[in-house]
Amino acid sequence: MSTIQESVSTFIYREARFLDDREWDNWLTCYAEDATYWMPAWDDDDKITEDPQSEISLIYYPDRGGLEDRVFRIKTERSGASTPEPRTTHMISNIEILADAPAGIELRYNFHTLNHRYKVTDHFFGTVFLTLRRSGDTFLIAAKKIVLKNDYIRQVIDVYHV
Repeated sequence: MSTIQESVSTFIYREARFLDDREWDNWLTCYAEDATYWMPAWDDDDKITEDPQSEISLIYYPDRGGLEDRVFRIKTERSGASTPEPRTTHMISNIEILADAPAGIELRYNFHTLNHRYKVTDHFFGTVFLTLRRSGDTFLIAAKKIVLKNDYIRQVIDVYHV
């Protein structure tokens, strides 16, 4: 495994661990201030939406401020959808670097998240497209696009599900 592949993988696994361990403040530090976080929806023709500004999305935050607000609501129990907080396990696979340039690293990976709440376990799976920006000896997420493959779900989807 190349050094960059190993560094990228370690970073992605750490972000997932922060979600699983409910380390919300540490999770936020993985994101650049101007990071976009987007989960497009599937349209009636079974294609994902292309523009979060003009089409429906399952989740869309144009910058880290939206993620910070979401974390605030989770931490202060102002989110009925997150109370009680679910237990999650994120499994990451097929990490593939698509482009490595000085401006950033483009990559994709697959995920499968198990979510347990109210004595029920749900599964979420899909593909993530990520843009990482170098920041010292680590990375910051500059853009995250999550393609949820099982979009027919029985509950509200949230950042810790993917």
